[in-house]
Amino acid sequence: MLFTDLPLDHRIQRFIQINNLTAPTEIQQQAIPHALLGKDLIASSKTGSGKTFAFLFPALHRILKNKALSKNDPRVLILAPTRELAKQVFNELRKLLNGMPATAALIVGGENFNDQVKALKRNPMFVVGTPGRVADHLTDRSLFLNGLELLIMDEADRMLDLGFSAQLKQIDQAADHRKRQTLMFSATLDNAELHYLTQSMLKGPKRISIGSATEEHQDIQQTFYFADHFDHKKALLLHLLKDCGNKQAIVFTATREHSESLAALLSEEGMLAIGLSAGLTQGQRNQVMQEFGRNKHQVLVTTDVASRGLDIPNVALVINFDLPKLPDEYVHRIGRTGRAGNKGLAYSLVGPNDYKSFVALEAFLQQTCQFGSVEGLKAKFRGFNTKIKEAKGDGSKAKAAGKAKAAVKPAKRVKTMTGVDIGDAPMMRKRKPIEEEIESDPDVYESDDE
Repeated sequence: MLFTDLPLDHRIQRFIQINNLTAPTEIQQQAIPHALLGKDLIASSKTGSGKTFAFLFPALHRILKNKALSKNDPRVLILAPTRELAKQVFNELRKLLNGMPATAALIVGGENFNDQVKALKRNPMFVVGTPGRVADHLTDRSLFLNGLELLIMDEADRMLDLGFSAQLKQIDQAADHRKRQTLMFSATLDNAELHYLTQSMLKGPKRISIGSATEEHQDIQQTFYFADHFDHKKALLLHLLKDCGNKQAIVFTATREHSESLAALLSEEGMLAIGLSAGLTQGQRNQVMQEFGRNKHQVLVTTDVASRGLDIPNVALVINFDLPKLPDEYVHRIGRTGRAGNKGLAYSLVGPNDYKSFVALEAFLQQTCQFGSVEGLKAKFRGFNTKIKEAKGDGSKAKAAGKAKAAVKPAKRVKTMTGVDIGDAPMMRKRKPIEEEIESDPDVYESDDE
């Protein structure tokens, strides 16, 4: 299938030609035709599969072809779990809207609230935002969704993980009318809370699942390395980055402190490295991502704040300095490379503190992880043996069972037939049968008639 085979507006087709897009990805082939019919949709696909255009193209087609339900309210609302992902989607949307009769506004936390109120007063057709800040504007009555035609949720599972369930319900109730269409995209569909959200917000949705979160990414070569301690990890990190050459890389850490210290270490080693964490202001985070996107920095050291949605085509290497606590976050981390058909490398360092997460990850991926080694930096740590050792020798199980059985002492019980009194209670005689009593003393039982 080609994009020209899809019934999209000619202005969208022109954008596709200018950007040399010929064949739609698998998620685009299945999602766009169904979305164009105005039906609800829930879709799952791997990272880097092109799902952003899978909902932007049909959304703009609706704006260009259909009459608005309201002149004042936004027609399309796109929700993303993080500021970075929302900004990424907004930038793609701005490119698409260039020269089009449509406007858009970005509503995320960390930005000036009053400036966002002014932007909303200009009645944008598209609003891209995070659930928390959009809910704030609904409460402030600076945003109304009575005329909303299309609600799009990108990375819906991540929104639930971040605790945005209440805000999503508030947004749903603010735009609760029969003409609203809802498109939901998620990394996985096997989630109880997501299933409940689907039932409450979508009407008879079409389900599309492309691949699986546990399916091995063919464009990403994954290798794991054992490490003995923190300093050993740093030595491995320096070797792997220098071996990568001048290609861009992202290093993921567990804490903000690790991000800052490693960025400083790499800078001392002569690398163009910069750190990104939740501790920075929104303006600082935007500046870091813009500079890294323009290839001003070779290495980006970050926490999971940058693990989802960011599309930086030149990233050739991802290194997990610390393994994530949740296995699905690993999939999103390594998905920052090997995007849009490009090849990528993913290295993960496994120390004693990471081994529990590694075991959970291997079970989640349902595949055996491949380990590598660096000459001169081989680790003594090889993981923990979680199997229970059995006694050696023939019949050891039976012997052990016999010993265990013999070791159990029988419960003590009182012997009641020895005729010995217990405590101060006197022993009671057993009562004779009535017949024996009559024979021994017949006068007692004589009849009155005699």
